[in-house]
Amino acid sequence: MRQIFLDTETTGLSPEQGDRVVEIGCVEMEARQLTGRTLHLYLNPERKSSEEAVRVHGLTDEFLAGQRRFAEVAQEFLEFVRGAELIIHNAAFDVGFLNAELTRLRQPPLSTQVGAITDSLLMARELYPGKANSLDALCRRLEVDNSNRTFHGALLDAGLLAEVYIRMTRGQKSLVMEEEGESQVPAAGLLDTAEVDLSGFVLPVLEPDDLEREAHVAALKDLDKNGGVLAGWPIISA
Repeated sequence: MRQIFLDTETTGLSPEQGDRVVEIGCVEMEARQLTGRTLHLYLNPERKSSEEAVRVHGLTDEFLAGQRRFAEVAQEFLEFVRGAELIIHNAAFDVGFLNAELTRLRQPPLSTQVGAITDSLLMARELYPGKANSLDALCRRLEVDNSNRTFHGALLDAGLLAEVYIRMTRGQKSLVMEEEGESQVPAAGLLDTAEVDLSGFVLPVLEPDDLEREAHVAALKDLDKNGGVLAGWPIISA
């Protein structure tokens, strides 16, 4: 199944109170490799963003007023994600907003149009209980470079989430798109090796010589300071 890392930015915190989506970012992965396909949409929310939201994502009302509305990009978005597994950090937040947008268009919920929805925040909480598991915290813990994250951008955050996810699930150091014909070289210490059946191997047994037998007995006697050691250790007779 295709996997798509998804993030949104919004005008505020509550779709129930009329807050809207202002940005959608999607990054596609297949067979644990980035495909290079992305979807990045700025949206006119038809309302003002809260001051706190603008401080988070940096998208002004003036900029968003010139963008397309969700109704104009809904099919493009749904075609991109249809049938895929969506991986979202704190999925309830993003899915709640996207479902509100779909409801306005009399479209069915997002979960019915994709293959699955996975919440990477819940995964992180299971892996790192009691620790901070925001995307920034995971980037620091897993050594994902987020130095360009001055504001929360949907496409940037989706890309960071892809890096975080692959490290959480397998420990691979990076998601590098290969040029055609190139082979991927795993990071040092993280080589993937095939399982080997060891049942067919016969290991040789080397019998001790007389000097080794005598040294073994002497070593056990030396250890037997308080008694009982020799009784518990087999002595190879010389």
